[in-house]
Amino acid sequence: MKLKKIHLVLLSIFSGILLTLAWPEHGFPGLLFIGLVPLLFVEDYIARHRDRFVKFSPLFYSYPAFFTWNLLTTWWIYNSTLVGAIMAVVLNSLFLAIVFQAYSWAKKQLPNKVAGYVALISFWIAFEYLHLNWILTWPWLNLGNGFACYYNWVQWYEYTGAMGGTLWVLVGNILVFEGIRNTKYEIRNTKYEILNSELKIISLFGSAELRFAPVRYFAIRYLIAFVLWIGLPLIASYIIYNNYTEKPNPVHFVVVQPNVDPYREQYTLPPNRVIGRIMDLAGPLLDSTTNFLVAPESSIQEDMWENDMSTFTSLRLLKEVIAQYPQLNILIGGSTFKIFEEGEPLSRTARKFRKSDGYYDVFNTAILINSSDSLQLYHKSKLTPGVEALPSFRGFKWLEKFALDLGGTVGSLGTDAHRKVYATVQTFPVSPIICYESVFGEFFAEFVKNGAEVMIIITNDGWWGNTPGHRQHFSFAHLRAIETRRGIARSANTGISAFIDQRGDAHDVTGYWIPAAIKGTLNANSELTFYVIHGDYIARIAVWLTILLVLISLVLPIFAKKAFGHRVTGAQR
Repeated sequence: MKLKKIHLVLLSIFSGILLTLAWPEHGFPGLLFIGLVPLLFVEDYIARHRDRFVKFSPLFYSYPAFFTWNLLTTWWIYNSTLVGAIMAVVLNSLFLAIVFQAYSWAKKQLPNKVAGYVALISFWIAFEYLHLNWILTWPWLNLGNGFACYYNWVQWYEYTGAMGGTLWVLVGNILVFEGIRNTKYEIRNTKYEILNSELKIISLFGSAELRFAPVRYFAIRYLIAFVLWIGLPLIASYIIYNNYTEKPNPVHFVVVQPNVDPYREQYTLPPNRVIGRIMDLAGPLLDSTTNFLVAPESSIQEDMWENDMSTFTSLRLLKEVIAQYPQLNILIGGSTFKIFEEGEPLSRTARKFRKSDGYYDVFNTAILINSSDSLQLYHKSKLTPGVEALPSFRGFKWLEKFALDLGGTVGSLGTDAHRKVYATVQTFPVSPIICYESVFGEFFAEFVKNGAEVMIIITNDGWWGNTPGHRQHFSFAHLRAIETRRGIARSANTGISAFIDQRGDAHDVTGYWIPAAIKGTLNANSELTFYVIHGDYIARIAVWLTILLVLISLVLPIFAKKAFGHRVTGAQR
């Protein structure tokens, strides 16, 4: 059937709609397994009619799918920055379209269909891995995250991480596409043969029955493969979920959601008011059994210099709380600054003082305060692109002036080189995760690998308003709990605070824009999952396969042309 180009665009948009309807927080993730099928038909049509299309047609015709998906799932970014929202949607859609273009190119060069599909899977997963680890990181729409609200389906993430979910989705789409495609073509070919037969009428019907047998065979074969591919992991997941039990190693928390307006109050309220609001909520719940008091990201905006932290009002007030509860550990977020000493190597994010020759760095920091003499600091290391991170290496420093101003310190922040584990008083070791970092599975797992037995997420999701943004962000914590089998205490300034157990179940969930304090217990766990030990091994395999397949795609046509005098273009799809 000859399709008009507008039909290809509509099919592409349909793919984007299916992916959107599958996405958290209200989507049904089963649609992920068919979300790319219309797009695969678009690419297949272009591949079979290359004379009608330009070289980059797969990119042009896949872009509407990815633009639709990005726009309808991450539109809420505009609440904090319209420019940032436009850039996130436009660029991420372009990156995914480039992946699809690369797949179409490789499929043409590679010797068979299976190799082409391996290229699709490898290229996609390799890109998701890149999106976890480069300066423009934005892994929000990595396919494995799509099961965040249906985490009972993916309890096996403790073995594969979210990359296993991406692999699950991609293979599922390929099986559906191949089942429909082969069945359709077999029916077409069979009808053609029957209509052109010169047999008698009675023989014609007999022949039709025999000739349509392969059609049923194709349909049943792919249906069985699809059911097994989807069904077996689901069964395994429910078995794991229903049989998982936590060992009793209680850690007692009080988590505060102070609801400080990030646009109107966060950078103007005096320190005593901020700490007063936190303690008004937490005070009635504290007692001699409480191990942790947790307050959210960026709670303290006192411009604290790490070279001398003892003089700041916020910390002095919190030390007074410790004096009342010596067993207590207080974890709170704040902005801190560090002056580089003379001769000390400068970081790539170092800033020069305007009125002197010195340099300093700025951090989004998690601060642990307890009865020990020293404070323990962790600097956020997975930074939000465009707000906390811009290319700051040589030749790109000028981009700093375009950093999005959300009311605090503007420009690239400093980071920590190590995934720190806090030494605590009278309880188990913990690690902090700051906001955006909770989207990164392998990064999160590194804290656990270093010895954290309970995890704490502190965040400020108020920038996005009451939109799917803060709810999607919260849902990703289910996956991190499963991957590492660690309980998570989550403190949001304006968002969702909760306790998440080792199976991913959330307890004592707070409402949006409601000042609250919750008291709960999580069990510490010292055992390491397969995923914690090995990280994103699926992605690393995909990266090596990508390199190998690209090399083969470049070299194979050259050798074929020399050997046979023409260019090998692969099997007809």
